[in-house]
Amino acid sequence: MIGHRTAVDGAHFAFTDRWGGVSAVPYDGLNLGGAVGDDPAAVRANRERAAAALDRDPARVVWMNQVHGRDVAVVDSPWGEAPVPEVDALVTTRHDITLAVLTADCVPVLLADPVAGVVAAAHAGRPGMVAGVVPAAIETMLTLGADPDRMIAVLGPSVCGKCYEVPAAMRDDVAAVVPEAYAETSWGTPAVDVSAGVRAQLARRGVRMHETPAVCTLESPDHYSYRREGRTGRLAGYIWLDGTA
Repeated sequence: MIGHRTAVDGAHFAFTDRWGGVSAVPYDGLNLGGAVGDDPAAVRANRERAAAALDRDPARVVWMNQVHGRDVAVVDSPWGEAPVPEVDALVTTRHDITLAVLTADCVPVLLADPVAGVVAAAHAGRPGMVAGVVPAAIETMLTLGADPDRMIAVLGPSVCGKCYEVPAAMRDDVAAVVPEAYAETSWGTPAVDVSAGVRAQLARRGVRMHETPAVCTLESPDHYSYRREGRTGRLAGYIWLDGTA
């Protein structure tokens, strides 16, 4: 259920795998995505199970309507009856809020400045990386008192550059903006390495990485992969701070 979890200086980072949930085929397992065609009751049950495994209140886990852009929302409370905003990054200073990001090949990016008490969750697929969603999340964190010298970044499971085949023209377009994302598949065709691109964007802003075991979603049967399966579920990355204030 929780594929990886770590804590650094009072900031908590966690990523799910696909097991331990109630969704039926083709979402079999712990699908946490509410917009992929799964039974809404199953998604709610899965979200409750994942929150319980992390000892978090599911009513105070905040999700977003991800659209592969660079917009960021600052979260002060759960959305309640309000529409879930179309953004690809969330930032909060609230210790009683857990931020969540959904992926199934894209890079989930979790960011924290535990000293300032600021955390963020970002959805960085190829379009979002090119658009600069991670730098946008960092800039929003800075307005709330974060310092890049104290910030920590944790990346979750995503499709690797050896597997993410794209047309040559697309690779060139991406590399024109983020050169480090230029890649080649293991079978010798053009590819994009979104994780490498995100890492480069973080390094350019002085944000240090907290390394976790590398997982390629396309290669791993324990993780959902849109490129492998098409119709499939979504994994989640979660971030929160110690305390309740």
